[in-house]
Amino acid sequence: MVKIGVIGGSGIYRIENLKILEEREITTPFGAPSDRVVIGELKGVKIAFIPRHGRGHYLLPSEVNYRANIYALKILGVERIISISSVGSMKEEIHPGDIVLPDQFIDMTRKRESTFFGNGIVAHVQFSKPTCPVLRKVLYDTAKELGYRVHDGGVYVNIEGPQFSSFGESILYRSWGVDVIGMTNATEAKLAREAEICYATMNLVTDYDCWKSDEEEVSVELVIQRFNENIKMAQKILENVIDRIPERKDCLCANALEGAIITSKEKIPQETYEKLKPIIGKYIKWE
Repeated sequence: MVKIGVIGGSGIYRIENLKILEEREITTPFGAPSDRVVIGELKGVKIAFIPRHGRGHYLLPSEVNYRANIYALKILGVERIISISSVGSMKEEIHPGDIVLPDQFIDMTRKRESTFFGNGIVAHVQFSKPTCPVLRKVLYDTAKELGYRVHDGGVYVNIEGPQFSSFGESILYRSWGVDVIGMTNATEAKLAREAEICYATMNLVTDYDCWKSDEEEVSVELVIQRFNENIKMAQKILENVIDRIPERKDCLCANALEGAIITSKEKIPQETYEKLKPIIGKYIKWE
């Protein structure tokens, strides 16, 4: 069993110093994950790694098969996910090169599959606190000890993309008090919660979104340049945090489906049950 999963964002297609044990092709009822799942050891801790956009970055944010990624990690036994991604800053005090560990999301996407449920089964999970406070704290403490500028908590607005936001949109989001802007994390967080996996995301700030008119306008070149500058920082934090992650206790994440499934057992189609058994089997058992 692999208890820790890592999802890498733009520029994170591998993990430095990871002793690779195998690369596994995993098929899920929701299709294929973004790439082969790399299973390896880092400082003696076994982890499973998925590059979110595929190696070579060929998947748009809307094309990422988030359900397959989270499901693949679930069936491997993953209990905690550390996500890494690039974001734009929506506040003056959050600078390019900073790290933000958001604890809230505003989901503005409209083309994503963001639930495992449907097709004869309904569940409503608690999502008021979408990231795991235990996992977020160990990330914060590690980054702080390494001397990085890190912000604990914040609101992440998840846009559809692949276009960056317009100036009008950027101003609107700032009026909502959001801290960072990105294209992927809210979807992952929702699915991780349904799968009862603790989730925390390490956001690497590459730019001020286009609201800041005295800054260089955000572009792919700028994002990649600054993300490359941040990669070593992300790798360093990951290497130092991996053996500090405590064994999971009975946090909200670990029991998110308790009382959340409202469909009567006899109404759930056999096919749907079999598909979701790794997720719901703890609560619903068929003879």
